[in-house]
Amino acid sequence: MTSNVTVVDHPLVQHKLTLMRRKEASTAEFRKLLREIGLFLGYEALRDLPLGKLHIDTPICGMEAPVIAGKKLTFISVLRAGDGLLGPMLDLVPSARIGQIGLSRDEETLEVTKYFFKVPQNLGQRLNVVLDPMLATGHSAIRAIQEIKDAGAKDIRFVCLLAAPEGIKAFTEAHPDVPVVTASIDEKLNEKAYIVPGLGDAGDRLFGTKGA
Repeated sequence: MTSNVTVVDHPLVQHKLTLMRRKEASTAEFRKLLREIGLFLGYEALRDLPLGKLHIDTPICGMEAPVIAGKKLTFISVLRAGDGLLGPMLDLVPSARIGQIGLSRDEETLEVTKYFFKVPQNLGQRLNVVLDPMLATGHSAIRAIQEIKDAGAKDIRFVCLLAAPEGIKAFTEAHPDVPVVTASIDEKLNEKAYIVPGLGDAGDRLFGTKGA
């Protein structure tokens, strides 16, 4: 699709994604699997973090050991489904700062409006990882990235569980400088802008609200 998109095709990720897609998967199972896959996505998104050296003493001797260098990371959740990926990312980097962006989409026009925006200061000095399980039309992701760019962010990555080809195309055209990490690029969007075959509405399945 594009060199700026990475599909994490590890067998465990693909197996767990299959279990998530099943319509009979319970809310508890869906949450658990999203958290497990989120760890793999986080590993990939953060694979090139800069390292420095720290002197430590092992039980055998002293050594100069690698540690993550630079300002603390920022994980930015696109509400509300993005919170499902926030947990595993914080498991990997508990000291990260957290931001949230609230976006709503008109189901008729597909227009996106912002209703909440709270992020840490100095985004321009941090690596900012934006989290949203579904990259469907790409409208919400494009808007979220633009909002944090307007807030000063320069080093940005986008992590999602599933993507549609239409969303990938729109996103990479709008933000060619932002790498995307996903577990799957599915077949297409349907007439209601749902990913096919997809897994339904990730937010509803994650929070146990209306039927997916």
